[in-house]
Amino acid sequence: MMGEIKQRWVVIFLLVAACKLQWAHGEPQVPCFFIFGDSLADPGNNNMLPTGAKTNYPPYGVDYPQGATGRFSNGKYAVDVLAEKLSFDHHIPPYATASGPILLQGVNYASGSAGIRDETGSHLGENIPMNKQLQHHQLTISRMAGIIGDNKTTQTRLNQCLYYVGMGSNDYLNNYFLPERYPTSKSFTPQAYAQALVAQYSEQIMTLYKNGARKFILPGLGNIGCVPQAIRLYSTNATVCVVDMNKAINFFNNELVALVDRFNKNLTDGKFVYVNSTGMIIQDPIAAGFRYFYQGCCEVTENGQCVPQSKPCATRSEYIFWDNFHPTESMNVITATRTYIAEARSDCYPIDVRSLALLDLATAKAI
Repeated sequence: MMGEIKQRWVVIFLLVAACKLQWAHGEPQVPCFFIFGDSLADPGNNNMLPTGAKTNYPPYGVDYPQGATGRFSNGKYAVDVLAEKLSFDHHIPPYATASGPILLQGVNYASGSAGIRDETGSHLGENIPMNKQLQHHQLTISRMAGIIGDNKTTQTRLNQCLYYVGMGSNDYLNNYFLPERYPTSKSFTPQAYAQALVAQYSEQIMTLYKNGARKFILPGLGNIGCVPQAIRLYSTNATVCVVDMNKAINFFNNELVALVDRFNKNLTDGKFVYVNSTGMIIQDPIAAGFRYFYQGCCEVTENGQCVPQSKPCATRSEYIFWDNFHPTESMNVITATRTYIAEARSDCYPIDVRSLALLDLATAKAI
């Protein structure tokens, strides 16, 4: 009797071990993950560019395993956390250094200070705007086809991948709201500017679609009027945040939601998901562990980035912002968690990223 019980426990132990091994070495939920964006996702693409918008120095990366890689944060980005939740065993590498078979699992093209418009952020130096990121992706597709061996199999793979496309913040922070450097605020009302931006963005997203992309994550813009640099530079008129900046962002987000609806209606072999960045406001930040809401964790320069080699705050998990623009890893984890599995119905529209990753596109029309 004791021998049978012991044998059963051995079998159970082996089954549990096998499940753990399968989980640890499980396949990613999608074959590849491509990322387009700005400093909220740049993993080091700007490191070798002549620009002030790069962060490959301490204290950036103080909580990231590889240190100061060029990430504009103390640790992981939201897209890094999403890659983990999608079961990738690595964070998606920067286009600047990615090569070989790892390309088959995706590339990160994001560039600090870049925007939908080519001129955005150019006063800081060189960056890689969305149009150029699309050119880089075209080169990646060619390299993938060379590794896989034929174009048809490559296209089939691309159809199943996730595409995270997060652009637009710099078109406001480093363009529209810098009238001394850019003419856009003189040429467009906030509503007209949002319409023009999203019209151009639509063409860029369609370029990806024509090149095989079918599963899109399109995050809306956060309330840029609440970032510490905006509060420092612009009048808040006795409010906490810069109201005019947040109103401008709302125009853009409304246009983007409408675009997602049009794409889902007209391109029925694909699926487009809007991530409600402004709606993911923590109702009780103190309960979430945050103590500092509108100030960064590090000493900053005039451009809002951390002073090189400076000592950051010790309690980084208590800060929403790392420097004067970018969120801490703690905030990024919350954003990514709610993007992957929506906490509220308004977090993602019409479905969350986990549902998108697992979605059989043949049934997408019904959702």
